[in-house]
Amino acid sequence: MPKRILQGVVVSDKQEKTIVVKVERRFTHPLLKKTVRRSKNYHAHDEARVFKVGDVVSIQETKPLSRLKRWVALAEAEKA
Repeated sequence: MPKRILQGVVVSDKQEKTIVVKVERRFTHPLLKKTVRRSKNYHAHDEARVFKVGDVVSIQETKPLSRLKRWVALAEAEKA
């Protein structure tokens, strides 16, 4: 099964080797037929500490790295 890749904005880089990424999804409400925005925060591993707050980053699903981290931030070269 392929690993999921999500795109979001870094909202925190205060932790060692960890960034918090806010991923927003949009969908049409089934009853109201209105576009609804939902967001969720993911903790992602950033070994080199290259990403800062406000950066748009892609994250990829991986094995559990800690209690909260199940995602890894993709490097600049991998995103292109």
